[in-house]
Amino acid sequence: MRKLKFLLVLFLLSLRSNAQIQEFPDSIKWQRVNNLIATESVFYLGGLSYLQYVWYSDKERVPFHYYNDNKGWLQLDKFGHSITAYKESYTGYYGLRKAGVSKNKSLIYGGPLGLFLQTPIEVFDGLYSGWGFSWGDMIANTSGSLLLVGQELLYGDQIVKLKMSYQRSEMAELHPSYLGENQLQSFFYDYNGHTYWLSANLNRIVPNKKIPNWVNIAVGYSGENMFAEFKNGGRYAEYERHRQYYLSLDIDWTKIKTKNKVLRTVLDAMMVVKLPFSAIEFSSKKGWKGKGFYF
Repeated sequence: MRKLKFLLVLFLLSLRSNAQIQEFPDSIKWQRVNNLIATESVFYLGGLSYLQYVWYSDKERVPFHYYNDNKGWLQLDKFGHSITAYKESYTGYYGLRKAGVSKNKSLIYGGPLGLFLQTPIEVFDGLYSGWGFSWGDMIANTSGSLLLVGQELLYGDQIVKLKMSYQRSEMAELHPSYLGENQLQSFFYDYNGHTYWLSANLNRIVPNKKIPNWVNIAVGYSGENMFAEFKNGGRYAEYERHRQYYLSLDIDWTKIKTKNKVLRTVLDAMMVVKLPFSAIEFSSKKGWKGKGFYF
């Protein structure tokens, strides 16, 4: 599955998220800057090594070429690119701010980090058979970083966060050899189980002091009945691929205040995770319906 590598990078980075705080040091803490650079470099070089020696190991090196996958997986994979770039840019920007770097310099060096880190991977894809350089992926990577940078320039805050939720789908049970034979495999292979959310701070939309600062409202997108990248075939041809849209409540984990360092770390690591909650669903196939407890 082509986008496994991006999800791996995303959730490795989630393990060391920096809390979104509004008070930062007045002077640069160079030790923190060096630690940030060193840690990010280790993760990134490790990821590139994985791609070079494991992901591409059985692929033939070919002249640089392009691959148009914009219609694949009902664009769910593009949201995967965006959320990865958003998380990487978020970590870079707030990591520098937490180390005392000015806002402008943090935006210059940390804001584009997601795009910067994902571009070489796209170039590698263009050099191996079976993959290819995708302009759609590049646009998705760019949009993820722009979501971070644009909000910091306009609001000085991340009012809208890009998040993800997952629940293994019925499609994976019907086609486990391709969509994953267990929960772990399906998490990476089963796009039917992925839902991507734009989660916005409710208090910024409907200003009310009674609404806690960590309460969000979220709009979600997913797809169903996808047994292959572009078109179902064989015994799965009868399944109609369709899109689904959701409206739900959420929590901004980074805005929950706590002095417990362990809990702080856990909450920050959950930054891109959507709260399991009831939702309203709409699809062209099923119309409107309620979801009692949606992941």
